[in-house]
Order: sequence, then structure tokens, then C-alpha cells
Amino acid sequence: MELDYSKHPHRRYNILTGEWVLVSPHRVERPWLGQVEKASEEMIPQYEPTCYLCPGNERAGGKRNPEYKNTFVFENDFSALDFDTPSQEINKNNLIIAKGEAGICKVICFSPRHDLTLPEMEGKDIRRIIDVWSEQYLILGKHNKINYVQIFENKGIIMGCSNPHPHGQIWAQDSIPVEPAKELLQMSKYLENNGNCMLCDYYKFELKNKERIIYQNSDFLAIVPFWAVWPFEIMLLSKRHLENLPEMTDNEKDSFSLILKNITVCYDNLFNTSFPYSAGLHQSPTDGVKHPEWHFHMHFYPPLLRSATIKKFMVGYEMLANPQRDITPEQSAQRLRELPETHYKLVRN
Repeated sequence: MELDYSKHPHRRYNILTGEWVLVSPHRVERPWLGQVEKASEEMIPQYEPTCYLCPGNERAGGKRNPEYKNTFVFENDFSALDFDTPSQEINKNNLIIAKGEAGICKVICFSPRHDLTLPEMEGKDIRRIIDVWSEQYLILGKHNKINYVQIFENKGIIMGCSNPHPHGQIWAQDSIPVEPAKELLQMSKYLENNGNCMLCDYYKFELKNKERIIYQNSDFLAIVPFWAVWPFEIMLLSKRHLENLPEMTDNEKDSFSLILKNITVCYDNLFNTSFPYSAGLHQSPTDGVKHPEWHFHMHFYPPLLRSATIKKFMVGYEMLANPQRDITPEQSAQRLRELPETHYKLVRN
């Protein structure tokens, strides 16, 4: 009997991290069957007097925001990293090991509007956010102490977002963090062994295969990756080989803003709710070295499973052995492709 990964339990290899995920498709034939509950939507105003991210308001740290009209960036008042941290390393008998980590943390308010998430924003406004991401990558990456710039967004209370005002963060630090470091190693090995960029080869394979593609335009491809762990995980790849945002042309940045809107509208339409996720850009390190192996991409990790109120948790086997999923990436991609491109109507003041 031959393996059929649409029916038989099997493991899938993540070429970006070198890790495995267990897939058990026989447990669920149609993952969207059954009762689908809609989460109750909070009525969110355009401006919230008590919000520490709205224009003109006082932040939690005591500083006051300007009356900003577009995207606004500031250093986090309660930063997880300190630029003046000493780089001293502590090693006691190779058992107790620590090293100082210098860095800078910033917050990006996407819009002065308290009620506008990415899928509800106009393409030109999303483009403005992309320009800010690009500028901050260059500004922060120029510091000698900064070797990696991680730009990300946590959307929704379920993802630990403490303020509903749409915003993202940037953590720029001395070391290359664990997940990008895994990817750097894997992409470097692939280039050395095959003479090609790994993600260039991968997206070309997906273009021919088509079953995991959700959206594409002239410059970008959105797919549910073959090795996806989260039920409706998406990876966004540039079609041209790019290391980072500043290498994009204006047309590519326009295309990027449009496909970001496509993806986030798709998510909100899936369960008719403001869809939670953690998402982040993976760009080349800022260590002063060219990285021809690195291919620009973005990850979306959403937790929802079958409805707006049912979340996938990593428990039991997944915490103690390795990640596991029942819904195959192919099923997820098909479900996402079938959704309308017009955003469902949120209740707003």
C-alpha cells in the first residue's frame, strides 16, 4: 500500500526549521463541519479616551502621544530589551549559562483610528505601514549592536494583545533569535548543497502544484505551507529573490500591501470574526554580511480551529513530543480559497 497523505497519518518535514509535524487526516474528514459559533464583537469606537495608543492620549509610561495622523512609531515604554545591557557572558560548569542581550523595542500604531485593523484599512494605508517597517529595519539595523530586526503583530486578546488599538511591534537585538537562526541554517545548507535558494525552489514547486495556494499576484504568493502546524497557517513569499523590505521596488511594496489585505480579509471572513493571529516578517540579519541564501517571507500563525470560539492548543503529545494536526494543509488552503474577497461587516460605533 502506498502512502496517501490525504488519508494516512504521516509526518511532514519543515524545510525552514528542520523539524517535523505529525498529520492525522483520518481523524477529520471535513474540518469545517459541525456547529460554527460567531464570537460576540465588541463595539469599538474610532477614538477611545482611555487608550494609551490613541492620538493625544497619555501612555502607560507617562509620555503623551502626539496628535498623529498616520502611522506612528515610538520606543516601548516597558521594553523587553535594553540597548545599554552589557554583553557579559556567565558560564558556571557548563550548566548555568547566560549572556547579556542588548536591544531596542518599538511600537507601531498602524493608524490613528482605534477601530481599524489591517483588513479594514485601505491599501494605501497598509502601504504606509510597509514603508515604516522598511525604514525601521534600516534605522535599527545600522546599530553595531543590532544583528536582527524582528517586526511582528499580535492581533486579538487570545494572542496576548493587551490593547485593541491596531498596532505591531519591533524587537531589534544583538543575537539572531531562535526561529530565524533555524531558518538561516536550513537556507544556508540548501544553497550550499543545491546551488539554489530554497524558498525560490519551494514557491516554484507550489506554483506548479497549486493545491496549497490561497492568493497570488505578480510579486507575491500566499500559501498554506506543506509543513504547517497551525490549522490555517499562511506563509507569504516574494516571487523575486529578496533579502528584505528595503530591496523591494515601489510596485512590489504596492503588491505586498494588496496581498496583506487579501490574507487578513480572508481570515476575518473564515469565521465572521476579527480573526486573531501572530504574524511576523522574516528578513535577512542586519549583521553587516550579505545573505544570498535568505529569501524574504512572512508567517501568519492563527490559533482558531473550527469556529470563532474554538482554539487549537499545544498540549500533551504536542508539548512533550512534536506538533500534530488533523486538518491537512491542503484542506485548509481549499477552505481559505473559497472565501469571498469582500470583508464581512463588523459592528462599529
